[in-house]
Amino acid sequence: MQNTLLFCTGPSGSGKSYFIKNTLPDGLFYNLKSATTRDMRPGESDGNQYYFRDEEYFLTTPLATKLWVNRDFWQPGQKKWLYGVPETEIIQNLGKNFIYDVIEPKYIRQMINWFRMHGLETIYSFKVAWFLPAKNNMDILSARANMPNDLDVRQKNTCDANDFLDVGIWPDYILCPIKNQMDSRLMQYIGMLYDEMLWRQSKGYESVISK
Repeated sequence: MQNTLLFCTGPSGSGKSYFIKNTLPDGLFYNLKSATTRDMRPGESDGNQYYFRDEEYFLTTPLATKLWVNRDFWQPGQKKWLYGVPETEIIQNLGKNFIYDVIEPKYIRQMINWFRMHGLETIYSFKVAWFLPAKNNMDILSARANMPNDLDVRQKNTCDANDFLDVGIWPDYILCPIKNQMDSRLMQYIGMLYDEMLWRQSKGYESVISK
């Protein structure tokens, strides 16, 4: 009986966070958290949305994924906005369904490669949901941009068909940016996972992984 790693992939403002916070049943997925070097924003706290760390952390800590999102706009003396899921974040939560919110498909490939390298592809199935951006989401991007070059970074990190093809991945589900209207096949799959989770709980079943 496999667990699921669901990738929610799409550019900033395409509805990934809304879907995770407002659509999924409580407790169905563990939301994988990244470490990051960027500054904490209002309402955030360490260990909740992200693990806020310095650049040294990224040089010494094993990571399943590693992103440098402001690479194209970085200048010496500026802070690098590094992101990455620590290996311990995954290992300590093995046996749960995972969800991973990520902008670009190349980081899906990094994560899948990590799972395969550690022999976990027999325990986890991978599903990719592609969130299409609204035709004009500049208002959303502008409202979220609160650091130097933040708007430029958000506009630069696109997610299109070629990005998926370049890494040999094609989405299982393509979602339009309309609140509360999701791909029926995805929602059916979510329902099946939820029923399975309830069955596991009723049997006292914790994990397919030896502890």
